[in-house]
Amino acid sequence: MVREIIHLQVGQCGNQVGLQLWHALYAEHGLIEKSSKFDPKNPLNIDADGDGIPDQLEKIGVYFHEKGKEDSKTEKENYTYVPRAILVDLEPGTLDVIKSDSLGGNFKEDNQITGANGAGNNWAKGHYTEGAELIETVLDQARKEIENADSPQGFQVFHSLGGGTGSGMGTLLLLKLRDQYPDRITVTYSVFPSPKVSDTVVEPYNAVLSSHQLLENADETFIIDNEALYHIFTNVLKQSSPTYSELNKLVAKVGCGITCSLRFPGKLNGDLRKLGVNLVPFPRLHFFLVSHAPLTAAANSSHVNYNAKTLTAEIREGKTFFAKVEQDEGKYLACALTYRGGDANISTSQVDAEVRKFNDDEKDRFVEWIPHNVKSGLVEIPPVESKISCTFVGNSTGLKSIFQRLATQFGALYRRKAFLHWYKNEGMDEMEFQEADKNVRDLITEYQDKQDAVVEDEEEGSEAEQDEDI
Repeated sequence: MVREIIHLQVGQCGNQVGLQLWHALYAEHGLIEKSSKFDPKNPLNIDADGDGIPDQLEKIGVYFHEKGKEDSKTEKENYTYVPRAILVDLEPGTLDVIKSDSLGGNFKEDNQITGANGAGNNWAKGHYTEGAELIETVLDQARKEIENADSPQGFQVFHSLGGGTGSGMGTLLLLKLRDQYPDRITVTYSVFPSPKVSDTVVEPYNAVLSSHQLLENADETFIIDNEALYHIFTNVLKQSSPTYSELNKLVAKVGCGITCSLRFPGKLNGDLRKLGVNLVPFPRLHFFLVSHAPLTAAANSSHVNYNAKTLTAEIREGKTFFAKVEQDEGKYLACALTYRGGDANISTSQVDAEVRKFNDDEKDRFVEWIPHNVKSGLVEIPPVESKISCTFVGNSTGLKSIFQRLATQFGALYRRKAFLHWYKNEGMDEMEFQEADKNVRDLITEYQDKQDAVVEDEEEGSEAEQDEDI
């Protein structure tokens, strides 16, 4: 049985990144964008298990409604596939652009929800006033999507933390979903602000208030920041002046890598809960660093012969992290490596050998009190643009530097009470700012504690406790 995921994209950034993800999903599942039907001539069309259904369609129901399923005479290749997506923004402009896109007509009309006024980069507008007026409509559509699913595993939300809608309304949506569906996994792909690529003065306020909510109401958060994406484009891909569309395609690439084990048959079943169980040792430490390989400059691509070894080496270097984190700033609590490619390109034994080597070589970068910190997986269907790929998801204490940066910027503004009246006018209280700031600073301390913890300390502690008992 397919385990469905309900996809939500909120705000301008969330919708633009989400749109690129859907373009990538259409390509990987061999769908024609105009008609939403399967293209039997697509190059990835294989049927490895010989059951008469292309492997691309076996688990396509995770992200798509299958129209035609009701009629038993219709073959799976002739179904129409409709994205299981809800698009939300507080101003109509972004969704108007999506409607004019080649995929625009494929999204359900009822699932495209817009306000009239926008949030004006104000978290409080998105969370308490404008967003609150629209939230019931969004939850109603989410309920319909859940009811149309056979065995829903959870929700994924694409949003940014710097603006008003993605941060304010995005976190309000998480709060309500957690309240109504406490047993479902909620995953967020969150674009964090970075100092060199900042387009909003009040970003620190919005980001800290959002981080406070993510800590409480998300199960897994994949961190992405624009500065790291620019770094990948200029230093790794050797391109100058990338557009937002190209940056969003990079995020879509890593999104496909993270979700491939959910969408395609593989050696092991994958789902959101398994990822969380293996990567989240403590409920608050659910923020992930992501990376993807191969990412190579076009001029060099013909000179590199990729295999499991070269991919793992590229991942380890840290040049392709999607968040601006220095490798030496922290230690990994746990990580997951997902390889893609058929048996001809990569085998299970190669993957096992590389994961073992990764574990041994990076020993100093892992905390020593969690043994066997690496989860691995192999999915046979490769990505569209290469025969083989690897996606890395790591839970690193080094992420504290991102929250440290936000807390410092937040403190500089809040000390002078700058711009605070815009938030108070929407009914916010100063206590909320102080609470959010304290929660984020507590998280930084928690990361530091886990990084500094050593096995010997725990053994000495338990001996001391035994002595007391005696």
